[in-house]
Amino acid sequence: MSERVILHSDMNCFYASVEMLHHPEFAGMPLAVGGDPEARHGIVLTANYIAKQKGVKTGMALWQAKQICPKIIFVPPRMDLYLRFSKMAREIYSEYTDKIEPYGIDEAWLDVSDSRNLKGSGMTIAREISHRIKYELGVTVSIGISWNKIYAKLGSDYKKPDAITEFNRENYKDRIWQLPASDLLYVGRQTNKKLQKLGIRTIGQLAESDEKLLESHFGKIGNVLWAFANGWDEDPVCKEGYEAPVKSIGNSTTTPRDLENDLDVWIIQIALAESVAARLRKHGFKCKTVEITVRDNGLYSFSRQIHLRQPTNITNEIVTAAFHLFKDNYKWEYPIRSLGIRAADLVLDDIPVQLDLFGNQEKKEKLEKLDRTVDEIRRRFGYFSIQRAAMYQDKVLSHLDAGTHTIHPHSYFHG
Repeated sequence: MSERVILHSDMNCFYASVEMLHHPEFAGMPLAVGGDPEARHGIVLTANYIAKQKGVKTGMALWQAKQICPKIIFVPPRMDLYLRFSKMAREIYSEYTDKIEPYGIDEAWLDVSDSRNLKGSGMTIAREISHRIKYELGVTVSIGISWNKIYAKLGSDYKKPDAITEFNRENYKDRIWQLPASDLLYVGRQTNKKLQKLGIRTIGQLAESDEKLLESHFGKIGNVLWAFANGWDEDPVCKEGYEAPVKSIGNSTTTPRDLENDLDVWIIQIALAESVAARLRKHGFKCKTVEITVRDNGLYSFSRQIHLRQPTNITNEIVTAAFHLFKDNYKWEYPIRSLGIRAADLVLDDIPVQLDLFGNQEKKEKLEKLDRTVDEIRRRFGYFSIQRAAMYQDKVLSHLDAGTHTIHPHSYFHG
């Protein structure tokens, strides 16, 4: 049985690269995506290489980035745009294999083992994908090639931007084992500090260390890291199917005024649910879990979630689940200042679903059609061109345009 060929494709400075593509007037300038550019609040989500060369880093506060790089340009994130580019990249990947596993919206593993007879070697496929991403999408990728997922990801990180690196049985000890242990997936800051106390500073030292010693200090993760360092990762690349490339889509707001009763909450939750559900539909997702967050003006806050009987992207089903969670968990000791709704455990919207014997499928289909009609009207004429009747019961609350949202990528360990 021939050895696997795994690619890890990572789109370079993804958010910033897409923004540069849409802002040719910023060519040659340092640019960062994140936060509120007007108020200079928030953090850097990503920066282009010009800004990185000045010392700007992901996670840095915008004001810090401005101090380091006074000429930097800040642009707000546009997750809808980035998801569209992510989807186009996956369409290119799917022409080489159906074994595609997203790692966030800008990275993915591809198992091209079964494609070699038709498409050529791993290096040939990587070069073709790199070329197509650059000329069809206008952004660049770094691609790692190896016989396992961990080393393939190390390869995509090894040289950037627009590079291809192969780690094979012949060269991995000379190249990978010289790298810092912190370069290995899941060796975080605290884990790295503990490794250094044990005298382990490189991946090679980690690979050649006593597995029992690692287990005694780190538990089961010690065994995992030891195996990863040695390239003993047999985890399969998940076949392209119904798993979404992001973990959740959510929206929250500090309300225009404090909420004092259930009707106030219902109005705000409708606005939030409409925003979340519209984005689920736009990107072809459904959720299996609905979560709410609540914060009152007494500074008490909590989160609660409920697992749905069937995946959904229907506004009415999401807001109904959210309102039931609220009613079951809040007793109105104080007025409410902030609410949030998050759709989690996302799947693709064409996932096969068993019919619900206790539900009304015809009603469900009508609600789906109604939601998509509302989406189209708002796309053409604006958010306030059509609203639900409940929104007219309070002019202040109904004026909320729930246009902002957060999107959470997948992690390597699913759940």
